[in-house]
Amino acid sequence: MGVFTKEISIRWSDLDPNFHMRHSAYYDFGAQHRIEVLEQHGLTMKLMQQQQFGPILFREECIFRKEIHLNDTITISTKMGKMRADASRWTIVHELKNDKEELCAVISVDGAWMDTKLRKLATPTPEIVQEVMNAFPKTNDFVTL
Repeated sequence: MGVFTKEISIRWSDLDPNFHMRHSAYYDFGAQHRIEVLEQHGLTMKLMQQQQFGPILFREECIFRKEIHLNDTITISTKMGKMRADASRWTIVHELKNDKEELCAVISVDGAWMDTKLRKLATPTPEIVQEVMNAFPKTNDFVTL
């Protein structure tokens, strides 16, 4: 897999009363991009539903560097920061950059997989989970857990 990047459009509803992007919109863009990446590589919501597993988050953090405004051109990129060899636990990192390649924000999420029937943490058995998670581009400081 190559680099996972996407240009995002800032909507009026993404702004707060200070006319820059509201803090919760950053998290929404990260969540959307994670799911799009999984879907594009065959780890679909339909497959997860059929196999009765899904991603859960333990921690979600955003470091804000520069304001993002309504007409800004923003690119989000997604990489794997940490992961267990069996892909059961992971940290995904998103970077949001403007058209000058300036870093506007970094979102980090720590997560795992849950058996949606038992409502417990699990290691998904479909091989595609490990294939897709291992194929994520890695951050420069990637760590195997």
